[in-house]
Order: sequence, then structure tokens, then C-alpha cells
Amino acid sequence: MNHRDRQILQIALPSIVSNITVPLLGMIDVAIVGHMGSAAYIGAVAVGSMIFNLVYWLFGFLRMGTSGTTSQALGRRDFAEITHLLVRSISISFGIAFGLIICQAPLKWLMFWLISPTADVIPFASTYFNIVIWGAPAMLGLYSLMGWYIGMQNTRIPMLISIMQNVVNILSSLSLVYVFGMKMEGVALGTLIAQYSGFILAIVLLLRYYRRMLKAQYLRGPIFQKSQMLKFFQINRDIFLRTLCLVAVNLFFTAAGARNGAIILSTNAVMMQLYLFFSYFMDGFAYAGEALCGRMYGARNREGFSETLRRLFRWATAVTMIFSAVYIVASLPIVEILTNEPEVISTAHTFISWVWLLPISGALAFIWDGVFIGITATRGMLVSSFISSLLFFIVYIALSSYLGNHALWLAQIIYLLSRGIIQSFWFKNLIYHTYRF
Repeated sequence: MNHRDRQILQIALPSIVSNITVPLLGMIDVAIVGHMGSAAYIGAVAVGSMIFNLVYWLFGFLRMGTSGTTSQALGRRDFAEITHLLVRSISISFGIAFGLIICQAPLKWLMFWLISPTADVIPFASTYFNIVIWGAPAMLGLYSLMGWYIGMQNTRIPMLISIMQNVVNILSSLSLVYVFGMKMEGVALGTLIAQYSGFILAIVLLLRYYRRMLKAQYLRGPIFQKSQMLKFFQINRDIFLRTLCLVAVNLFFTAAGARNGAIILSTNAVMMQLYLFFSYFMDGFAYAGEALCGRMYGARNREGFSETLRRLFRWATAVTMIFSAVYIVASLPIVEILTNEPEVISTAHTFISWVWLLPISGALAFIWDGVFIGITATRGMLVSSFISSLLFFIVYIALSSYLGNHALWLAQIIYLLSRGIIQSFWFKNLIYHTYRF
């Protein structure tokens, strides 16, 4: 392990811990409402969490766009631009958040129409939505701050924030539900309190560690310069459209499984949890790619960039091999841990071999996404996602009548694999020889 490996791990490991703690926020809420005496409470939290996960995922460009541009500015030692990027990103995140709050009524109607919750779930889901929507400024502001911290090569602060949010969520939700006698309102308020606690901690740590730099650089040059704003929106536009492609594929994957019945839907959902767990690890190395490759590109350090790229792919290969081996040997026992439904476990035996292919199929795309974000080559991400999404729909539509749910998994594997392959060709032919270091 050399110096570059240590740099990668210093960024990747805290990010992996942060990623693993994120699902706990939703799981805590489900665990609390699961003891309220009605399945409608569980359904309401599931619907509410799905709505906000989808909405915030669409605005993930606030994190990714900020990360890449900040790491490049750090490589150039342009501290004024580093400061201005943070101000721009937070300003835009607040603008979007307040837009969501103003439009919350039509947004709720649209989401309920898309998800179609049952009549007994709607009142509780509406209560959850009406409270948690006010956390939009905190959540989107955190996206900007998290991206900025990653660009500054600091993933320890995002890790601390994620851990603290979970602790606050547990304590506040339990207190509001079991001490103050609230039900859905208590769970929603606990989530809201955790969101703002995370945002406040992010600001406190920002002032604690970066106050001097921010104060010294804030007034150096215009913050909202037209050319810089246009570049920011161009980068984020590509990431937003790319995210739309990902959302379309994921929603269709769920909907197509649902059309095959509740057992297939449940089986697919349980099996995809294994891919999500793999993604938590690979995202950590993608974040390292964002931070380090962006910094090397900003510094015009071609040798350091190439070495970082090689090391990233070595780590990705090692992680992929480990997960592939574990899933080949133990994927069915893992499914049995995730569910005790006999029909779901029995059905998983038929489709479990697709899980073995998920790490190998998806690994390339994770690393390339990180690299492309770091050097702000977002057009390549958009093109690869668009073409791969088309392939996904074509394969499924062509084969679904013959292969059923196997066609859905085949389409998913092709989608993941093609994203990585297209990005590899895009980088080799259109980036590495045209981007000047």
C-alpha cells in the first residue's frame, strides 16, 4: 500500500460508514411505527420515505456538482473560488428547497398519484409529508455541504454528521412517541429534528475548521459571476438528466416486478438489497475518485491522476471479487436473513444467480461516475446513462413475454454493464486525449 492508496482509503472508508448509516434513518422510523398497532402506520412511513428519497435523489446534483468543482479549485489552490462555490451551491439549494415548500400541495398530489397508496394509508402519509417537507432546506443544504466537504478531501465530517443524525433521530422519535404520546406526528417530527441537527452540525464544523479561509476569501471577486453560474448550471443539468434516467430505470424495475405479482415484487426487492449493500462500499471509492481525480485534474497533475485512476480500479476489483465470492457462496442464506416468507425464499432460488452478476456488472460505472464528477465531464455520464436506459427498456420489452422476470434481471445486468463500458470508451476517446493537464 503506497501513499496514493492511503489517500484513497482516507476518503473511501468514512464515506462507506456514512453510506451504511443512511438507511438506518428510514429503518428506525419503520421500527417505531411497527409497534403502533396498525399496518397503516408502516405503509405511511414507507410511502413518505419513498417520496422524499425520490425527490431528494433528483437533486443529488447539488452534492455531485459541488464536489467536482470544489476538488478542481482545491487542486488549483484557488481558495476564493472554493469559498464562492460553497456560497453558490447553498444559495441554489435553498432556492430549490423553498420552491418545494411553496409547491408542496401539488407535489404531494403528484407523488400520491404516482405511488397510489391505499385509502387507510393516505391520511397518515399525508401527515408525515406535511411535516417532513419542511426539512427540505436542511436536506438540500446538507447536499451542498457534503459535496463541498468531499471536494475538500474531507469525508470524516460527513461521517460524523450521518452518525449524529441517527442518534438524534432515535432519541427524538422515541421521546415524542413514547413520552409525549404522539404517533405519526412524533415520527415525522423526529425525522425533521434529525435533519436540521445534521445541517446545524455541518455549519458548526464548517466554521470550526474553515472559518479563517472562508472569511479571508469571501469578498475576493464576484460570487455570482455569469460565466461561473452558467458552468455550474451546465454541469448540474447533465447530472440532473442523468439522474432522471436512473430514476426511470429503478421505478420501472419495481413496477415491472409488481405486475408479476406480490411474490415476485418482494423477491426482487429483497435481492436488490444485496446490490445496495455492494453499492455502499463502491460509492466510497467513487467519492475518493471525485475528490482525488478532481484535485489532480485541477492541479494539471497528469501523472498523479493516472496513478490515482489505476489504484482506484485495483481497489474496485478487490471489492468486486470479495462481494462476488460472498454472494456466490452465501446469497441465499442472506436472503433468508432478510425475510422469513417461505414463498419469497422459494422464488429467490429461481432468480438468485442474477445476484452473483451484480457486483461485476456494476463496478465499472461506480468508479467512472466518481472520476467523471471529479473532472466535471458530466456529459459522458448523461450519454452513458441515456444509452444504457434505452438498452434496458429494449431488452425487457423484447424478452419479457418469453423470459418473464428473468428478462427484467437480464435487462438490469445489461444496463449496469453498458454504463461502465460506454464510460470507459468515452474516457479513452473523448476525455483523456482532449482534456489538457
